[in-house]
Amino acid sequence: MAVILRGKTLPVPILQGGMGIGVSLERLAGAVAAQGGMGTLSAAFCGFREPDFQRDARAANLRALTRQIGRAKELAKGTGLIAVNVMVAAAQYADSVRTALRAGVDAVVCGAGLPKDLPALAEEAENADAALAPVVSGGRTAALLCKLWDRRYHRVPDFVVLEGPLAGGHLGFSPEEAREAQAGRPRSLAALLGEVLESLTPFREKYGRDIPVFVAGGVKNGGEMRRLMDQGAAGAQFATRFIATEECDASSGFKETLRKARAEDITIVQSPVGMPGRALQSPLIRRVEAGTQPKITRCDRCLAACDCKTAPYCISKALIAAVEGDWENGLFFCGANAGEVNRLSTVKEQMDQILNEWRTAP
Repeated sequence: MAVILRGKTLPVPILQGGMGIGVSLERLAGAVAAQGGMGTLSAAFCGFREPDFQRDARAANLRALTRQIGRAKELAKGTGLIAVNVMVAAAQYADSVRTALRAGVDAVVCGAGLPKDLPALAEEAENADAALAPVVSGGRTAALLCKLWDRRYHRVPDFVVLEGPLAGGHLGFSPEEAREAQAGRPRSLAALLGEVLESLTPFREKYGRDIPVFVAGGVKNGGEMRRLMDQGAAGAQFATRFIATEECDASSGFKETLRKARAEDITIVQSPVGMPGRALQSPLIRRVEAGTQPKITRCDRCLAACDCKTAPYCISKALIAAVEGDWENGLFFCGANAGEVNRLSTVKEQMDQILNEWRTAP
């Protein structure tokens, strides 16, 4: 069951997805790693609770990220691995990657864009031991990135996260594909997995090693993880189910909001990142759809491509409101199966449940 990632052992093939702002920080990531999985901190505006955040958000984020990685590794007790998820679309993408690597993170996972220069950033940070992984939505993206890394840097990803259209947060699919998935007609994760595995075959052969693929986005349970592993996946990534745990870094208000959510409360939104996303239909989303959301009055330039003059809302402000449990003003990202999360638990209970389902799957 264990997976080797750039010379490091992941005892349990379960990844906890990175959730920002502030949903998965050191407590959640450390708890997942302590159970043998890969705990993932989100680098997105992770310093929002720092005293100088309003004055110098960039410095606050990098300082907090260094501290949070150190604390997560302490909580992991040398059992599992600690990763950081960094959005390529973030204005602090490069600095966040360098900071995480210098802080000794075991892996860097990059989504919300194609991390074309990730190997170069790892070289700058002088951390050759960290695993580097992109989040992809299909075989074409995986092949494109592998070709680019192979040509420019003479290396390929250490693992890949394949995120299907039922994932929470930002999606690597068109708005139409995301809505089709929300309506119950998603592209099969099994089919997408086959595409990605095929696209990686020539690079596996060239470099003489495996490139493990972890499936994500709508993996309901350990039984489904087992079936996808039988088809070639190395393991699975789960995210939303870890929100309603004692160790999750989000507020009790956020957890309670998720616990009360029903399937019909989940919708597809347009993010200022320029990508569709899956979230709860909160009052903020209703105001945006109705055209009554107030204009942005302050911009911290958290996204490289965001224009505060035309953006429908400030995503960082909305995500901070959500993590603090502000239902009226929050953007509550969640996966398609969020309606099935109906009780509070612990990370250990969630990990044990997934593994028990994996072991007993037909």
